Amino acid sequence: MKRLALLAGPGDDGERLDRFVAARGGISRGLARRAIDAGGVFVGGKRCKVAGKLVRDGAAVTVNLEEGGRPAAPDAPLERDRLLYADEHLVAVDKPSGVPAQPTLTSDRGTLPELVGALLGAPVTVVHRLDRETSGVTVLARTRAAAAALSEAFRAGGPEKTYLALCARAPSPPEGRIDLAIGKDPRRPGRRVVTPGGDPAATRYRTLRAGAAALVEARPETGRTHQVRVHLAHLGAPLLGDPRYGGPAMVGAIAVPRVMLHALRLELDHPVTGARLRLEAPIPADLAAALAALAPPAAG
Repeated sequence: MKRLALLAGPGDDGERLDRFVAARGGISRGLARRAIDAGGVFVGGKRCKVAGKLVRDGAAVTVNLEEGGRPAAPDAPLERDRLLYADEHLVAVDKPSGVPAQPTLTSDRGTLPELVGALLGAPVTVVHRLDRETSGVTVLARTRAAAAALSEAFRAGGPEKTYLALCARAPSPPEGRIDLAIGKDPRRPGRRVVTPGGDPAATRYRTLRAGAAALVEARPETGRTHQVRVHLAHLGAPLLGDPRYGGPAMVGAIAVPRVMLHALRLELDHPVTGARLRLEAPIPADLAAALAALAPPAAG
């Protein structure tokens, strides 16, 4: 992400926001307008999507652009076959990779709640989050009561989560439980590290297949940011397509399109009926293709 921090002076008072961003940010007016439309521009710390808003002397304007200088484009509509479960209280979907769970600094468009709400014709609320590149089972609430109950359930660690991770190599040991706290990396914003001063975090894991890459099943018992990625990297098994934690983007001549992590299964109690729900998302095509190319079939 590229960030422009601009401060309006007396000569900018009364200027249109798009003209101000273009002139002071050194970018084209078209790019400035696209950044504003996408939701990547903040005035005084608040997102502003009005290109004609008048800038005042002393205003702090932040412009967030995707790498390459272009704001993120909205994602395509969510296909109905990605609905895994729906009733009047909650909905579960198979989130595609690349869809953010909430607005980002560069855009407030194409988020999962927006796409699911458009599909259902009613607003929904995120109660737990997957990383943008992670695919798989995600639950959203359709009522305030359900949102509160589900949020508390995830906070307390009630739901059981199962992920599939395609790693550069098998973790050592190949099966076990890692119980190491995770905190922010003080040297690299946005990155997490294993650290004694972090938040408690535990993950059970086992290696399902090994080869040029290893398929690992991970069951996080807590819900820390990047937990599966951090814990497996700590065991010498960074995820393919995850350079932030040491995972390669290429394996031989094979390009890895994204972080190879999929939320395969989620088991939780229904927030109203108490019935146990078992929700499962099929392995996506990109992960299946990488697995077929890099990991031999399991021995029969």
